Amino acid sequence: MPNKFVIFIVLLFISLNIKTQSIYDFGEGNGKDLNVLYRNDISAKLTLDSRGVGFSVRRGKHITAKSRYFYEGEIQSMRHPKQIYSVGQAQDRKRFVYGKINSVYMFRGAFGYQNIIAGKGDNKAVEVRYLFTVGPTLAFAKPYYYQVYNPKRSEINQTEEVQFNAQNFTIDSIAGRGAFVSGLEKTKIYPAITTKFNLSFEYANYTNLIRAIETGVTLDVFPKALPIMARNPSENFILTIHLGFVIGNKWF
Repeated sequence: MPNKFVIFIVLLFISLNIKTQSIYDFGEGNGKDLNVLYRNDISAKLTLDSRGVGFSVRRGKHITAKSRYFYEGEIQSMRHPKQIYSVGQAQDRKRFVYGKINSVYMFRGAFGYQNIIAGKGDNKAVEVRYLFTVGPTLAFAKPYYYQVYNPKRSEINQTEEVQFNAQNFTIDSIAGRGAFVSGLEKTKIYPAITTKFNLSFEYANYTNLIRAIETGVTLDVFPKALPIMARNPSENFILTIHLGFVIGNKWF
């Protein structure tokens, strides 16, 4: 499931990029004037995080020629830095993470502010901006299940799906990971407050297009610690770095 989640987000981002390039006919001079202020914009961002991958949508409005505020919604996977994939003993060789107790997906909402540090001298230049966001987050922690061989059963190679318990099985007894839907009803929600600081590098040749690379840091603060891996402490503070690719459009 995590791999399918990543593939889905990448394909969605690519399709949005193709669509924004194909449905707009800019015409001669349209989007070329650096002195035109487009007050509204909408954009999508694919994020590669040090602990996962995410996708977000942002709706912004200019306050002045250099500053704007925006709202943002984001979904992101969250992995533990110590998780390592192993290959199971089953014929289909399903990969699993030994010691993982929860699969975590973050749903974030945020209010943000952006300001220009260095504007464009011409359409081929790069505009540098900084962004700051803050907002609520809900982390959905779904129990992670394993397919393990049960020696007490008479059937050969018979497996059952269980949660991690080092006393009941070892890594050699694991056939692979369990189904994603296993334990879905046991999902727990961990609320958090998230802040981000980004540097954005806008490189679009048209002023009414958004094409940018963003990099920065994210801090998630959980009042109730978030558990991901066994034998590791649950986390109240998660600090990550990220790289984002942004596409979008502006209008008056």
